[in-house]
Amino acid sequence: MTVIRPAVVATNLSGVVETPELDSSPFRIDADGHPYVPTGDGGIVLGVRLGDSVFATDGDHVAPGACLVHPDQAARHALTSYSCLGNTVTVRSGDAAGSRGVVLGKRGELGRVIACFSREVLARMAPSDEIVVRGHGQGARLEAPIHERGVIMRNLDPAAVALLPVTTDDDTLTASVRAEIPSRVVGNGVGRPVEQWDLDLQVDRDTAPTLGLSDLALGDLVAVTDLDVRHNAGYRRGWRTIGVVVHGASPQPGHGPGLMPLFCGPADALVARVDRSHRGINEDRLLKGTA
Repeated sequence: MTVIRPAVVATNLSGVVETPELDSSPFRIDADGHPYVPTGDGGIVLGVRLGDSVFATDGDHVAPGACLVHPDQAARHALTSYSCLGNTVTVRSGDAAGSRGVVLGKRGELGRVIACFSREVLARMAPSDEIVVRGHGQGARLEAPIHERGVIMRNLDPAAVALLPVTTDDDTLTASVRAEIPSRVVGNGVGRPVEQWDLDLQVDRDTAPTLGLSDLALGDLVAVTDLDVRHNAGYRRGWRTIGVVVHGASPQPGHGPGLMPLFCGPADALVARVDRSHRGINEDRLLKGTA
């Protein structure tokens, strides 16, 4: 699949590796009113990789790799908005200086970029290490017949399209997905711009089987019906959004596995093919930059 205007402007974005933060009380409250300590929420997460189940840990919003931020809030919003799946991340300070990783996705609230690195690089990285992201992809459009039917692309480096199980046929884009779910499942992120927010799916280990999400893994693609994310994410009958799972589950009500939107359009132009054997983005290919 090709895109038009693939030479959209690239921007070097600065930031730092996040230091996880907690309030004076470390506890959050789960959906049943029980307190818990949110381990794995931000910072550098070790031992979690693309392809792992989103329910494999008892953490909160656990992402595979390192979360990137900026100390200035306006610059942090820009870092989040301009970073796209497949963008190169270069470590500029610390023991891992010179190493490279790749953007997987982003999270909302104040804004975070989620980046994958090899196990060896993650082990050498530390909070506050300086990084540079080559932000590239926002503003790119799909090939003309599909674009004219209203299908848009967000948060995706044009070179990374080859990493995805998507095909085009005349004026239709078809994606192989782990599951297709109704928009009522979407919680945190509704009403927000998808350049800065992901969409949390309100599912847990108990409710996931009813939606075909019991084996949902980091890096999988999921389709959401009746959801329009072209501007701020919201309900729109007859539209479809397809995204990539970028972080794990959460005990908080309204939260859960995070889906970063990649494509959106009318359902007859953006087709989802549910494949229970589907495996999403391959981490080795992502890190090797073989898009």
